[in-house]
Amino acid sequence: MAGELIPFHVEVPESELEDLRGRLARTRWAEAETVDDWSQGVPRAYLAELCQYWREGYDWRASEARLNEIPQFRTEIDGLEIHFLHARSPHPQALPLLITHGWPGSVVEFLKVIGPLSDPPAHGGDAADAFHVVCPSLPGYGFSEKPAQHGWDVQRIGRAWAVLMDRLGYARYGAQGGDWGSAVTMALGLHDAEHLAGIHLNMPVADPAALAQLGELNEQEQAALASFAKYTKWDSGYSVQQSTRPQTVGYSLVDSPVGLCAWIIEKFWSWTDCNGHPENAISRDELLDNVMLYWLGASGASSARLYWESFRKRDFSPIDVPTGCSIFPKEIFRISRRWAQTRFSDLRQFNELDRGGHFAAFEVPELYLDQVRSLFRELR
Repeated sequence: MAGELIPFHVEVPESELEDLRGRLARTRWAEAETVDDWSQGVPRAYLAELCQYWREGYDWRASEARLNEIPQFRTEIDGLEIHFLHARSPHPQALPLLITHGWPGSVVEFLKVIGPLSDPPAHGGDAADAFHVVCPSLPGYGFSEKPAQHGWDVQRIGRAWAVLMDRLGYARYGAQGGDWGSAVTMALGLHDAEHLAGIHLNMPVADPAALAQLGELNEQEQAALASFAKYTKWDSGYSVQQSTRPQTVGYSLVDSPVGLCAWIIEKFWSWTDCNGHPENAISRDELLDNVMLYWLGASGASSARLYWESFRKRDFSPIDVPTGCSIFPKEIFRISRRWAQTRFSDLRQFNELDRGGHFAAFEVPELYLDQVRSLFRELR
């Protein structure tokens, strides 16, 4: 029934795992790249090694058990079943915190931080930093339902998340996110400001046109523009495809586990602080845990469609709620403090870190925790 919180338990049928292994075994491989680096995409030798491990050594049941250690639910919002993790803190002064992933991430990005956030003393922290953690899967991602009609852009998701927090009884809460999670969190800052203690972003975005107001650009801003130019030329093909023809690429991503794996793993190579190899930043099993949430949900098309929905109506409206920004060195977009101030009128923190990338909670959980805790200490 609409409005109900229905307990959810991940239990993938063995037949689905057997089908995956069979598809991996029957892969028709493309020839190897003609260069000795990643400039043409994921090298065949590495992808073959990774997918052989996926078929023969990877243990989904262990990952499934880790997910099921955290209470999970589904609830219908605006006609769509939304999956979410909900780790209530044992500490009475805990602040509710809504954390949102992006593409090509999932709720598994946050498995290393949910425990320390919800029960800091159990992980060497201070009970004063405790949060009730709510971690939803975006519509069309993971174990959330796929939209059957268009219209589910980041603004609509933000409004849905506000409904979710109200339904859970949280009248005042914080929100955090990166990638699309950052966009959804900023949408909350516009649509549910009255209930927000504050927001924390690890990929803040401000209007590019606002740069013209800043006069001579500083070194960081010039570097940011150079980085964006490089991204646009060499790293944005996935985005162009997903924002223009998500259905076309979706068939391959849903049908081929190797194709899906390559599509996702390339971004972990490109966007993590990995010194040239994604497994330097995130373990092989964790990378596959994340890929599995796309494979099991057959969400290659539905997850890509968020680009088609959201890039058509970008919103750079000013945000007035207390805001903290953490800029990791390997992030895709790295705006400056004064650029951020053109959009965030109550910028409480702006920190530039010395390591980490796009998937901060996954890559550098200790830094992620420090950043989130630091902001909300002054906002509780």
